Amino acid sequence: MLELLWLLLPVAAASGWFAARRNTDGVRAGPGRKDLSSDYFRGLNYLLNEQPDKAIEVFIRMVEIDSETVETHLALGNLFRRRGEVDRAIRIHQNLIARPTLSREQRTQALLELGEDYMRAGLFDRAENLLLELIELGAHKARALQHLVDIYQQEQDWDKAITTCRRLEETTGHSMHHVIAQYYCELADRADHDGEPGQATQMIKRALSFDRNCVRASIMLGEREAKSQDFKSAIRAYKRVGEQDIEFLPEIIEPLHECYRLIGNTGAMQTYLHDIIRRYHGTSPMLALAEQIREQDGERAAAEFVTDQLRKRPSVRGLNWLIDLSLRHSTGEAKDNLLILHDLTSKLLEGRPVYECRKCGFAGKALHWQCPSCKAWNSVKPIQGVAGE
Repeated sequence: MLELLWLLLPVAAASGWFAARRNTDGVRAGPGRKDLSSDYFRGLNYLLNEQPDKAIEVFIRMVEIDSETVETHLALGNLFRRRGEVDRAIRIHQNLIARPTLSREQRTQALLELGEDYMRAGLFDRAENLLLELIELGAHKARALQHLVDIYQQEQDWDKAITTCRRLEETTGHSMHHVIAQYYCELADRADHDGEPGQATQMIKRALSFDRNCVRASIMLGEREAKSQDFKSAIRAYKRVGEQDIEFLPEIIEPLHECYRLIGNTGAMQTYLHDIIRRYHGTSPMLALAEQIREQDGERAAAEFVTDQLRKRPSVRGLNWLIDLSLRHSTGEAKDNLLILHDLTSKLLEGRPVYECRKCGFAGKALHWQCPSCKAWNSVKPIQGVAGE
């Protein structure tokens, strides 16, 4: 509550300044002005003594005295919401809206704040109604639309989210196509879960029509084509990922290799991997190529290849692979030493996150297309570096 007190002290000081300015302008400070000053300090005293409900009563009465205190109430409600005391924020903003003396600007601002209170409280239906009202009034339209998008995302109402994103694009002039593509991918997942493969494929293609660089849609399309045994189409979909965002390449190495194996053309996969490692300094394609070299040219050739690659770009995973290979032919003290090294590298990799959000730093072992922490889309990618890719 002390944080609230310190934040409100400047407001009290500002109120005194406004009162003094009005006095110098020839406006007499009547009884209302004295009441305003004493009410402020009484309210602050309640906050200091951790009696926020009594403080709210004081500040609410101040609205009846002078409409200039509206901004103070808006700020106070905002502070309560930020502190997680949503019920108190709602009470303040509801009281404001009920005042007939508010200007249009003050009323719409109070409606917006109350909508944000309801969102924080999880009362999405009430928040939605207020935000729609603001949009009809043409007030705070961009912010209201963004809040509606957030609500529809949390409710997983992807159709409404798409429609609202289109309206937000028209309002702000900023493209939301990359987000809309993710919503169509969500609809594709739902259709697939409901046993509607044709609808799922249609939604995936809609996603790519909005964002031709949608990695998620390409991976989903590759999976669908492979499932229907159209392996050549699956290969084209998977390879598109390397052109859209090469950082997601580790996600398609194994399924791509399986498709090439099923059509009996692993040589094409080897050629692809040789090309990729010139452009992408990651561990996954390097180890995939090492396995192919081992199968075709033997373990010695594979070991030499990995050793050469590790000199260029050190990798714990690569070293672990090389130790595994060496253990097959080691005995005695050499084997014991290798086992110690293998245990060390395994512990370095054990429990480490594989993916990281490039916006907020959230890290985990599973790929999320929407960051669980900051809610950004397509920001979680494989971790790079010695212990990652």
